[in-house]
Amino acid sequence: MLDVRRLRVLREVVARGSFSAAAESLHLSQSAVSQQIAVLEREVGIPLLERTTAGPKLTSAGEALMEHGDAVICRLEEAERELAQIAGLEGGRIRLVSFSTANATLMTRALSIYRHRFPKIELEFSEGDPEDSYPGVKRGDFDVAVVFDYPEFPLEFSRDVEAELIFEEPMRVALPVGHPLAAAKSVRLADLEGENWHCGAMPSSCRFQVINLCREAGFEPNISFQSEDYEVIKGFVAGGLGVSILPELAGEHPGMVLRPIRGQKPVRRLWAVTRESESRSPAVEEMLGVLREVCRTYPEQPALQAVA
Repeated sequence: MLDVRRLRVLREVVARGSFSAAAESLHLSQSAVSQQIAVLEREVGIPLLERTTAGPKLTSAGEALMEHGDAVICRLEEAERELAQIAGLEGGRIRLVSFSTANATLMTRALSIYRHRFPKIELEFSEGDPEDSYPGVKRGDFDVAVVFDYPEFPLEFSRDVEAELIFEEPMRVALPVGHPLAAAKSVRLADLEGENWHCGAMPSSCRFQVINLCREAGFEPNISFQSEDYEVIKGFVAGGLGVSILPELAGEHPGMVLRPIRGQKPVRRLWAVTRESESRSPAVEEMLGVLREVCRTYPEQPALQAVA
């Protein structure tokens, strides 16, 4: 039987990128960390780490072991939290991660409702991109990750996690208020072929979605202004610098109008990612319930106020 403590050490070495950083994180000496890894490699009978100039890297055997090791560690951590809460929702902690446009809207209300209902549960919240967030659930870094994808560019969720679809939001064309098509009830993307387009600069599903929708409409967009921040994109549009396609949660701007896309119905999907249902604590189950409630009532809750 492999020692879970040594699996934790291996995970920390890989996550921190060096033996010294792992030793500092684990409050051990560097030699103790090296010894733990050496013992683990002897137990499995094959090298788990490759020592490179860029730092220790997992071998193929190490990757296979850590895939199972992460699941084992996560389950043990969940068991520890559930035992602490066995008397009911009278204690414990939930660690959540989500992305910016959901944070300012759905998550604000969800966290407020949860804190009001379960004041003795400690909440920890972080912001992160979907590609980084949901793997953190599998590693045991988070209990709940709220992430997004597009049907055309779906996320591939790994085993040992469950992803529940909690919200679908429409993607709409963003135009300056003075644009000739601003008064239209809906807009064909083909009618915007000659416009300057705004979207993210980094390779991501957000950027790919805008480009893909334009290509489906028969043209290659002229991307002239790029930003990862929807507030900046909205400012560009309101300033008359071009047009974009935005999800509903990105919100409005006084100098901009949002119009449905005629002939296309693009959506962005939001998922709540957790460990498998049998591994979830009562506190996490309640958080999922709150997220469902907030997403279900979001259209009727345009102003997300604090819960009294």
